[in-house]
Order: sequence, then C-alpha cells, then structure tokens
Amino acid sequence: MTLSRTTAGVYAIAPTPFAPDGSVDHASLDRLVDFYGEVGVDGLTVLGQLGEAPKLDQDEAVEIARRVIERADVPVVVGVSAPGFAAMRSLTAAVMDAGAAGVMIAPPNTLRTDDQVVGYYAGAADAIGEGTPFVIQDYPLTFSVQMSPGTIARIARDNPGAVMLKHEDWPGLEKITALRDLEAKGEMPRLSVLTGNGGLFLDYEMERGADGAMTGYCFPDLLVDVVRMSRAGEREAAHDLFDAHLPLMRYEQQPGVGLAVRKYVLQRRGVLASDAQRSPSRGLTPTARAEVDHLLRRLARHDARAAF
Repeated sequence: MTLSRTTAGVYAIAPTPFAPDGSVDHASLDRLVDFYGEVGVDGLTVLGQLGEAPKLDQDEAVEIARRVIERADVPVVVGVSAPGFAAMRSLTAAVMDAGAAGVMIAPPNTLRTDDQVVGYYAGAADAIGEGTPFVIQDYPLTFSVQMSPGTIARIARDNPGAVMLKHEDWPGLEKITALRDLEAKGEMPRLSVLTGNGGLFLDYEMERGADGAMTGYCFPDLLVDVVRMSRAGEREAAHDLFDAHLPLMRYEQQPGVGLAVRKYVLQRRGVLASDAQRSPSRGLTPTARAEVDHLLRRLARHDARAAF
C-alpha cells in the first residue's frame, strides 16, 4: 500500500504515547493503532511534529514506525524530516523496508527563496530514492517557509515521487483553489491534497478540492464523518456536525498546549494510559483541564462520542 497522487480520506496524525517516566508506552501505542482502525481512518502518519519526533532517538523512531506498520491495517506514512539528508536517507530506508506507504518531508526553516525550496526538495528526493513516494509538508506557521502554488507546482513537476501535499497554510483556502486550477490547466501534475491545522477548516477545504485530512484532532471519527458527508454531497449535515466540534478544535489548536489537550482527551477516551509528554514539555494546568472537560460536556449534547 503506497501513496499516490489520488490518495484520499483521513490520515490520522498519531501522537507518541509516553509513560510518566518518559519511556515509550508500547501498550498504549498498540491501543492507539487499534482505535484509529475502529473509527475508520484511511491511513496513519507517525513521527510528525505532534508525534514528538525530535524527542526520539533514531532507534526509537524506527521501532515505533515498525510497530505501527505491523499492527495497522491501513497505509502508514512516516515523518523523516531531519537537519541533514544522511539521517533522512537512513530513516527512510528503514521504514520503507518495514512497509511504510511513503514518507513526509518538511522544509528546514533556513529556506527563503522559491529556488531554495525547490532545490531542497530535489535534494531530499534524491536522498530518499526515486521510488519512494513523499508528502510535501506546507506549514509556514511552524516552519516559517512560504511555498506559493507555483513553487509547489515546480516541486511536483520535477519530482515524480512528490505525490501528496499536506496543506497547512493559513489562510489557505485560496491556495487549494489555485493548485486545482493549475492542475486543470495542465501546468502541474495532480497532487493528493490532505489538510492539517487540527481540522479547523476541513469543512470548506473539502469544498475547495481537498481529498481529505492529515491531522491529529482528538476525535478522528469526526474527521472521517466530515470527509464522508462532504463526498456524499451532505453539505449541511457535514457543517452541522463540524460546527459542534469547532470549540474543542479551536482549543486544541492553541500553540504550545495543543498536544497536551489532544493527549488528555485521548486519555479520557480510554486510548492512552497517560497524557504524558517527553521532556521538555508543557502540560495542562488544572484550570485548563477543567475547561477541556467543560468543552467535552458541551460537545456531548450534540455528539454522544464525547459522553465518556
């Protein structure tokens, strides 16, 4: 199962479960993979930004990726972003040998010009190998790298392995429209476009031409529902359900504490044994936990899945 330029659906970004002592919680990792399968996601992504990948050593990263790939019944994408191509090359080789569907590459924050961005992805594509499909991660709010639709088109034209865009620009609805227009004009090959930002704009992103979502909102079942309803033309039903979740989505998307919220809710849902993060980390205060609990109670009025 490999990524292609027509891949669609919901690829859940999986957090890395840790025990309170900072060790990887393998039992919770297994439970997390099973949970994602039960709610109907189409794929998984591990070792992303909110998977705390920078806090893992190489052996841990490979072990986590292999464990998820072996247990999951859906394609698994692995984040391989690294300061240099050597580390990216070795991690890619290990996870692709284990059966990964592809890898995700974010640009380093040192890139400033379009030519630098295009050149970087050409070097990355060479490092991971011609036959490895990869995801372009476009997240300027975090990486401080701006990629215009024209730049993304150049990367897609120059690199057959570039099959998917993880679209997280904000505001970004017009960018999706611009990319689909370039495709329609034959000025770039089609890219699968899965969107992020915690799902905050998924309702309209689907209407603009996105193929689905690649994000880690603590109710991946909601993302599955919105994508399914949007495809089926159930516009108002999709928006109604999405709107009920929007206050919790907004709270979860706060910089600095978003992962803490996500892990706390997944713990409340019985998936993670602990909401621990590996140090350095920023947890939730008692007041913040009470606010999340309040949001869950309000959400439960509209979606029974929040009534734990």
